[in-house]
Amino acid sequence: LWHIIQPAPLSFTMNSKADILLVGFGGSTPAPVLELVSQAVSKHGYQSIQPLRSQNFEYELLKAPYRTFLNTAAGKTTDTQLIIYNLPSSLTEYLSEASQKEASFIRSTLFAGSNASAGQVIAFDVNSNSFLGLDSSSSDIIDFIKTNPSLSGSLACATLAALSALDSKATEQLLPATTQSDTVVLIGSGGREHALAVALAQSPLVKEVIVCPGNGGTKAEGGKISNAVDSDGNPISKQDNDTVLELVKRVNAKMVVVGPEQPLVDGVVDVLAVECSSVKVFGPSKAGAELEASKAFTKDFLQQHGIPTAKYQNFTSADEAIAYVKSLDPNDRQVVKASGLAAGKGVLLPTTQEETIEAVREIMSDKAFGAAGDTCVIESFMTGPEASCLAFCDGKTAVLMPAAQDHKRALDNDEGLNTGGMGAYAPAPCVTPEMHKEIEAMCIKTVEKMAERGTPYVGVLYAGMMLTPNGPSMLEYNCRFGDPETQVVLPLLETDLYEVMTACCDGKLDSIDVRFKENVSAATVVCAAKGYPESYPKGMAIQGLEQAGSVDNVKVYHAGTKLDDENVTRCSGGRVLAVTGMGSNLTEALAASYKAVKQITFEDSNGDSLMHYRTDIAKGAIRKKLRIGVLGSTRGTALLPVMEAIATGSLHAEIVAVVSNRSKALILEKGKSLGVTVTTQFVSSKGLTRDQYDAECTSVLVGAGVEYMLLVGYMRILSKQFCDYWAGRCINVHPSLLPKHAGGMDLEVHQAVIDAKESESGCTIHEVTEEVDGGPIVIQKVVKVDDSDTAESLKSKVQALEGVAFIEAIQKKCKTTVSYADAGVSIDAGNSLVEMIKPACKATRRPGCDADLGGFGGLFDLAAAGYKSEDTIIIGATDGVGTKLRVAHMTKKHESVGIDLVAMCVNDLIVAGGEPLFFLDYFATGKLDVNEAAAVVRGIAEGCSQAGCGLIGGETAEMPSMYAPGDYDLAGFSVGAVHKDKVLPQNVSAGDVLLGLPSSGVHSNGFSLVRKLVEKANLDYESACPWDKNAGTVGDSLLTPTKIYVKCCLPLLKKDMLTGLSHITGGGLLENLPRSLPSNVKAEITGHPPLPAVFSWMKQISGLDDYEMLRTFNNGVGMVLIVKSDVVDEAKTLLREAGEDVVYDLGVLTERQGDEEQVEMKCSLA
Repeated sequence: LWHIIQPAPLSFTMNSKADILLVGFGGSTPAPVLELVSQAVSKHGYQSIQPLRSQNFEYELLKAPYRTFLNTAAGKTTDTQLIIYNLPSSLTEYLSEASQKEASFIRSTLFAGSNASAGQVIAFDVNSNSFLGLDSSSSDIIDFIKTNPSLSGSLACATLAALSALDSKATEQLLPATTQSDTVVLIGSGGREHALAVALAQSPLVKEVIVCPGNGGTKAEGGKISNAVDSDGNPISKQDNDTVLELVKRVNAKMVVVGPEQPLVDGVVDVLAVECSSVKVFGPSKAGAELEASKAFTKDFLQQHGIPTAKYQNFTSADEAIAYVKSLDPNDRQVVKASGLAAGKGVLLPTTQEETIEAVREIMSDKAFGAAGDTCVIESFMTGPEASCLAFCDGKTAVLMPAAQDHKRALDNDEGLNTGGMGAYAPAPCVTPEMHKEIEAMCIKTVEKMAERGTPYVGVLYAGMMLTPNGPSMLEYNCRFGDPETQVVLPLLETDLYEVMTACCDGKLDSIDVRFKENVSAATVVCAAKGYPESYPKGMAIQGLEQAGSVDNVKVYHAGTKLDDENVTRCSGGRVLAVTGMGSNLTEALAASYKAVKQITFEDSNGDSLMHYRTDIAKGAIRKKLRIGVLGSTRGTALLPVMEAIATGSLHAEIVAVVSNRSKALILEKGKSLGVTVTTQFVSSKGLTRDQYDAECTSVLVGAGVEYMLLVGYMRILSKQFCDYWAGRCINVHPSLLPKHAGGMDLEVHQAVIDAKESESGCTIHEVTEEVDGGPIVIQKVVKVDDSDTAESLKSKVQALEGVAFIEAIQKKCKTTVSYADAGVSIDAGNSLVEMIKPACKATRRPGCDADLGGFGGLFDLAAAGYKSEDTIIIGATDGVGTKLRVAHMTKKHESVGIDLVAMCVNDLIVAGGEPLFFLDYFATGKLDVNEAAAVVRGIAEGCSQAGCGLIGGETAEMPSMYAPGDYDLAGFSVGAVHKDKVLPQNVSAGDVLLGLPSSGVHSNGFSLVRKLVEKANLDYESACPWDKNAGTVGDSLLTPTKIYVKCCLPLLKKDMLTGLSHITGGGLLENLPRSLPSNVKAEITGHPPLPAVFSWMKQISGLDDYEMLRTFNNGVGMVLIVKSDVVDEAKTLLREAGEDVVYDLGVLTERQGDEEQVEMKCSLA
């Protein structure tokens, strides 16, 4: 009966075996719950904690005074599971899919209370900040429950009663007489408003969302969303105060949500407060909107209340402003701003003092931004990443949403003109947990101070932050949702937006648990009209919206669109669409967004694309620097090279935290030298267990956003919990070549090396595990131990390498410039292969080529080979070896397949009457094994020698993502020449005789079946060969190389004795021989030789009849020669002289009648 909010899919299992389950707390971490969990672990032996849809507990539990890891030290597990349940704070939260699953789990646990395995449920009410059914004065709740057995029943009853009360509210919502079904008027027409409309419409408390004036997307959205119309049903195109007031009264709206800033500055909230006092308005008053309307007011406000911002001055006189600029150090860069609203364009970024003066004149004298430039703000230029931080405000406090980052410039790489925003993403990884709290505190302070002024701020406060080297600093405030930030932040909101806005309007934001989805990212890409932000075309039909909208996890928000009379969506603005993708991480979100963008086109009548979008949204976040934390107890000498590498840019990382267990450790000074944004902290271990101390250190590191840990001279044994938490993300340097001298420290290690008379020592970077110095080795650096070395001198040698080793280890973790070697491709191995195979290639020299390697292409001189260009035809042939390669892979015997490769090409080439001239190969592999590849190429060279052609080049491709390790594939390319009047077949006719030349075995066709037969016979390739005892193994026999027929056939070709040839490959005699016959003749096979042993074995194992054998294998005949009957004897003589001792009289050609088969077997396969 109403739309239920669909949160992110649940990422937990309700029947968890953890000792403590924290269920449904979202982003809140109430102090009473933290204290209860801490007591359960420290006093009552609970070991493991699992937050279920309660994402912030892990971090908050680490902090003082709780100092608790989610997984504590091993010990006896408690008999009773403790389940701490956060009672939904509102009806809409209760109705969500996730909350319903949680409530069902809690009910089933409570009803199974008599079962010894059932857990103890304690419900927490966020509104009263207390546990249901418990005396809040109890200092040890678990002990209180244990000593009062009847209390379990009371707790269960209190929880069930609370759930029943929520069920009653849900029932009321179902009944027409008591249901809440509100109308919301939303002012605006952009992508921001489309996103707001979609989010508001998801609320079960909202009946309809009327967007005034809206756009093509909000009109087409349907369901609860529509565009505003006047009393006559005509579309409303304005959003002035009078229009909004009339609409609100006519539709009996319960809430008005203001999207853009102009209506706020025009006082629409104030008008509605007077004319429609019962209507809730989400947005600040005109006085509150002064935070955006006047940059001069905002700068004064920030300075007055101690909120960090850049040094500045406000001016109403251009001459005074210019004089001020001239008084500044010319090297101090300034930013010049028009104080008033300038459609997002009133900020100029000059780079020199002269440009700054020109900027002042442009704003104040030339009135480039009109009256907005009557007052000018000049402020110091700040450096660092920017973040868009939006906060819900209720006039008393503020709740910060996940930080976003947008892209203002029109072109990739942040080039081109400034725009309203070409894309955005959230959460922004540059805003750490502690920074998030710091920015939220600034927003809360702003709301509090605005209230003290008598201008309470209600709505969204958009804090534009610069994350400077000195900490977060306020750039400016906006008094509304950002665009396109809204399109990535609202999809992350899990709490009912309408309920949050209602709480803001009622001054009760603290009664709502504002939640955002766990482990979900969003990214939006803006599709703009080509030419934006300057002049751009309009009216283009937008194609592909349906396809884009059907991409999983994508929503297409409209901005500059309209529907024409035929319901075709057309472009009506510069920024046309914002395509938002979501995923479990930013990479997935971006992939979804760009996949959808590629479905969309704006085309003119000529079919030319008029759409533009950036292709590098969130590129910086995806390739962000690795955030390093350091634990140290001493000088931190090994940290210096790391700091230098970061400073020079050779290490794509940044140190964000330095923590020590010694208050005067010099490593802390190194941390302080990096600036105030680096968390540099001494953590005292006094009175703390090892687990507690490590938890507090971890909280400091996590708060700073540390991703990777370095232990630099850290003189403490780490707890199992610390090692588990940082598993795979923490490295240590040890002053020996581990595993030697593990467990030793400092000089004693070096003395042990000298005492053991070891010739070398060094340092080891290893991952940190519970076993001291026992983690996986990452990097080792070696030094020579001299006879004169002392422990001190050896320490000096080793210590000099520790920083270098750290750098290499960090580079392995974080480098963004990926070399071929990183991708699994070894250029050095490729070069080594070329040098190894050069002699084999040189051996294939022949007239016309020198068979040298290393150039960009191979050369061949036709004239030197005896061919005149005017009467010569060039012939090409290409082939591979097929699945015979699999046998080579499995037996690790590779030389023969190179011969196969050449044979399959040159045998095809000679069938056309051509002489093979040169050959090229292609060798593709997942991981280049130089010796293996060299063996293959030696085989190719041998094949070329047998064929009389030159091996003049090839390509070796190492492709880790295409082939499994140990696999490779081959392709060959052969080129030959033939005189124009000697191309075969020619003059083939009835009466011609068919001669057959023996094959050497299976050759290179049919191996998919061959391998099946080997498997069927329960053999492997190392088994003794069952068809030939002299052949060795099955693999040896099957790898017999394909016979090359070039040198035996060339003498017959040169004497014009052949009318045709047929290479018997895949398809056998029945498929290949007809390729050389004219349609009016057929072959009668009367003298097929007996089957060689390998084929007899395969016929027996497979059960194939003669027909299938003849169309699958060569069956002992590899080449068929077609000759005139009067030259048969001469032909046989030439063949024997060429080394062919066996020549088969296969049959003759006869006239073909109708559609007779072209090969007729007059004999059987014996």
